[in-house]
Amino acid sequence: MPGRRRITIVTSLVLLSLSVTAGCTSSGQGAAPARTQAAAPADPAAVGSPYWVDPQSDAARQVETWEAQGRNSDAQVLRRIADQPMALWGPGDDPGPEIRRAVEGARAAGRTVVLAAYNIPYRDCGQHSAGGAPDATAYRSWIGAFADNIGEAKAIVVLEPDAVPHMVDGCTQVDHHEERSRLLSEAVDRLKRNKNTKVYLDAGNPAWIPDPMKLVGPLFKAGIDRADGFSLNVSNFQPDAAGRAYGAVLSKGTNGKHFVIDTSRNGEGPLPGGRQQAWCNPPGRALGVRPTDRTGDPLVDAYLWIKRPGESDGPCRGGPAAGRWWPDYALGLARRARD
Repeated sequence: MPGRRRITIVTSLVLLSLSVTAGCTSSGQGAAPARTQAAAPADPAAVGSPYWVDPQSDAARQVETWEAQGRNSDAQVLRRIADQPMALWGPGDDPGPEIRRAVEGARAAGRTVVLAAYNIPYRDCGQHSAGGAPDATAYRSWIGAFADNIGEAKAIVVLEPDAVPHMVDGCTQVDHHEERSRLLSEAVDRLKRNKNTKVYLDAGNPAWIPDPMKLVGPLFKAGIDRADGFSLNVSNFQPDAAGRAYGAVLSKGTNGKHFVIDTSRNGEGPLPGGRQQAWCNPPGRALGVRPTDRTGDPLVDAYLWIKRPGESDGPCRGGPAAGRWWPDYALGLARRARD
């Protein structure tokens, strides 16, 4: 699972956020450590989230373990994660069994399942979350199985976090760009053959590619015109207001496409000071707005927990490998949550 997300805060982001604020409802605070919102979403606990909660998540199992050990106070705090819907990331070997489990659970509960497809060849440029399908043929087979097992269920799919931004920032080699764009475009088409599947191509975060217009061309090559929209802030810590401001600009460039924002860990914003590896298991962070489709912004289809809170970004600051469950970090995120 993804651990690497660039978090360098630049002056241009602040200027971008301020300029967009003049024309929309968001307040556009570029890298402020506190979460500020022009129109706070309704409390999901009150209105009810439409998304499926995984009863077998690492957080849910940790709650059971701590309750059995008598750590009832910690278990209760961790329920702030365990009781919320989070994206299920399709396994890279065979996504079928896990997706079927999620789809069946969501159907029984009358909910929408949230999924992430993260298996593009040359994934993460060989860094903490390196891996992915060995070649284009293998990826086509994998994404086909991914889509087949969703079937007619109501689903949201966040398609390949990092894949487009890594072409824009130069991390992915140029000779891989054409194949990657083609695979992403084919994946959009395959997933959209499922009549109840919504697809959001990932577009990074406001601090990674400061000028969102640099993403427009690559997103169109990747099939954004046929997708439902794009995703922002996956596995990152940028404030909601910065995401809304950035997304509004990118929406204009993509002919009005809507977007979703990952709020899983952005409750205190990014680690201040631009310290080295600020994106990797930064201390002092908190859960953000709980998953909901009541966003108060006509362009924002949902606030989602795409990164599963408590899973490591990589072997930094004492953390396990990227994607591995880290209960102590999870507990800290939950303790510092504002709601």
